[in-house]
Amino acid sequence: MEVVESVAACRSILDGARAAGRVVGLVPTMGALHDGHTSLMNRARAECEVVVVSIFVNPLQFGDPEDIARYPRTLERDLVVCAESGVDVVLAPSVPEMYPSWPDAPSTTVSVRGVSEGWEGASRPGHFDGVATVVAKLFTIAGPCRAYFGLKDFQQLAVVRSMARELSLPVEVVGCPIVREADGLALSSRNVRLSPGERQAAMVLSRALAAGRAALAGGERSGAAVTRAMHSVVAAEPLVALDYAALVDADTLHEVGTVADSDSDSDADADPDHDHDSLRLLIAAQVGPVRLIDNSEAFVATDAVRAAPRATETVRQLERIG
Repeated sequence: MEVVESVAACRSILDGARAAGRVVGLVPTMGALHDGHTSLMNRARAECEVVVVSIFVNPLQFGDPEDIARYPRTLERDLVVCAESGVDVVLAPSVPEMYPSWPDAPSTTVSVRGVSEGWEGASRPGHFDGVATVVAKLFTIAGPCRAYFGLKDFQQLAVVRSMARELSLPVEVVGCPIVREADGLALSSRNVRLSPGERQAAMVLSRALAAGRAALAGGERSGAAVTRAMHSVVAAEPLVALDYAALVDADTLHEVGTVADSDSDSDADADPDHDHDSLRLLIAAQVGPVRLIDNSEAFVATDAVRAAPRATETVRQLERIG
């Protein structure tokens, strides 16, 4: 495994790999790697001849200086994880290497309107500009490739897909299933900052998503009612402050008012954009010092929790969005 710190060195290695006819797979990360990241590496390893992982805590996507200061940095351990996952190249650049004007902010940034504006975009102004900017840079460094992102950051995935498509970047963006703890909590690098009590309380996010799914499975077709079901679950947990919980269209991320029944093709009042396969449940909350997000399909065959779920057909359809 090669570990490089310079953009030029990484680009040279990957250009050489493509010249030899090898497909490049990119896994962008901010380090503090966990099983969710390794699932992305494993997917890339299975589908590509050369796998490159970037480890870079991107300052542009943090609005709170204390948040970036507390973000876990475990480079030595991360390199072991990458090696064990069969990664070929790790790009671990400094901030000035990625942003030559630093500590002055770069004069050129990328902004994606539409899908970036609600939910996380509303709660964290500027966050998705920082995400789109660093990912655009990583895509230009990696060159033509397949890039792997987790569905846990569902809005981020939508932003990245839109950015890559509209800028005609030669990158295939691949969405991969959420990896969860056995109790249902979505894996996140921020989970390590939770106290035992906060960690227990954080499971309310996955329970709220389950409540939304249960309401829909029980025949509820009002988006507002589904949202209320999710809110009521979180309201019972005093250690968690809900930011939002919503039923959205998976393409636009607009909130859904009414859900069409799956067999309502002949119903003139049914909205075809709000059928079962185009829906997603989103949730975000503050748990102690940590902001957590999660999401799920709106309709699933079973509510059983699996630590590392295989892709369902709904997930495969979501992977093809964009």
